[in-house]
Amino acid sequence: MEPGGGTERGGGCFLYYAYGSNLLRERLLLSNPSAALCAVARLQDFKLEFGHHQGRTSSVWHGGTATIVQSPGDEVWGIVWKMNTSNLSSLDKQEGVEDGIYVPIEVNVHSQAGKVLTCRSYQMKDYVCGPPSPQYKKVICMGAKQNGLPTDYQKKLEAIETNNYAGPVQIMEEIEAAIKAKKINSA
Repeated sequence: MEPGGGTERGGGCFLYYAYGSNLLRERLLLSNPSAALCAVARLQDFKLEFGHHQGRTSSVWHGGTATIVQSPGDEVWGIVWKMNTSNLSSLDKQEGVEDGIYVPIEVNVHSQAGKVLTCRSYQMKDYVCGPPSPQYKKVICMGAKQNGLPTDYQKKLEAIETNNYAGPVQIMEEIEAAIKAKKINSA
């Protein structure tokens, strides 16, 4: 059974729980056009960490990337996206599943309406803790704000230390272009 596969009827959909850069709609839609917002949700007994897979810095983000680790008493807030099964492979590819960077896991999250949702999410394997780039942190904070994650949690995200990387980040340019294009279209 595909994670999230049994929770939706019809049309081959799955639920994906995002807690990192995919909190930002424009970031997720770059390669996963079917994503639709389902809920803001809390993952209990996990915490957010940043790291480098096998000690290597992300060539996309130039810093540590987000993962979740079990941690009794802690909580992670994120977004449940409803996605078409046709986007499963593009999501896996974005998360580096083939290269063994992230592995798909199934998590049960609590929506603000009190429902428990079973979702697919991703966890980094074999990593060394390291701070994110300011650009990556910015995307996470923008996504948290865009989707109204709890204010306390947003403050926690804002307080994350970065590696002060100041060079170019190609994907950041793509995201900013997508946000601009959306503003023009909705003007």
